[in-house]
Amino acid sequence: MSAVRVVLADDEALVRAGLRMLLDGEPDVDVVGEASDTGSAVRTVLGTAPDVVLMDVRMPGGGGIAAATELAAAGSAARVLVLTTFDDDEVVDAALRLGVAGFLLKTSPPEQLLDAVRRVAAGGGQLDPAVVPRVIAAYGAAPRPSERSAALARLTPRETDVLREVGRGLSNAEVAAALHLGETTVKTHLGRVLDKLDLRDRARAIAFAHESGLLRGT
Repeated sequence: MSAVRVVLADDEALVRAGLRMLLDGEPDVDVVGEASDTGSAVRTVLGTAPDVVLMDVRMPGGGGIAAATELAAAGSAARVLVLTTFDDDEVVDAALRLGVAGFLLKTSPPEQLLDAVRRVAAGGGQLDPAVVPRVIAAYGAAPRPSERSAALARLTPRETDVLREVGRGLSNAEVAAALHLGETTVKTHLGRVLDKLDLRDRARAIAFAHESGLLRGT
């Protein structure tokens, strides 16, 4: 199995050094590049074709969301994991609509960051539990298009239950406990939800749950 290729994009050299030290200590992760501003982040990612980009929101030259926008326009297949802080509420909506793989707080423990990198590289999504309330706030205030509500009719009652709990920010294990299901069963239901609603990953499922009004009144 090939190592997960990662690019670090952060304007703070000490942060990049800490991330590199952590990631270089893992046999299945390979840091292939670093960048300190938006322009160099785009050039580095396009030049190294990593699996995952750990992208700081606040960087000179426009920031991480601007870089992610340029990468998407350039057709990059790299999956962007946004590194955020508590004062980044305003970027949540734009980033999720852009299709980033998720958000992770810079204060997250090392094991959570490593798990997020591997999960995102495997095609999954990652939302730090502390970021979920900001997703709820962003989408709770947004208009709920009728077609999204209608799309829920494609789901079985159990699939709807799973989507609702995922939308609340629960992990698969927590959803399993809440619905008295096996964790494997939850993963199966969630996979079907993503397929039926044409959603890329868990982060988009959370956003959809709020946009569609599924959590209204819960």
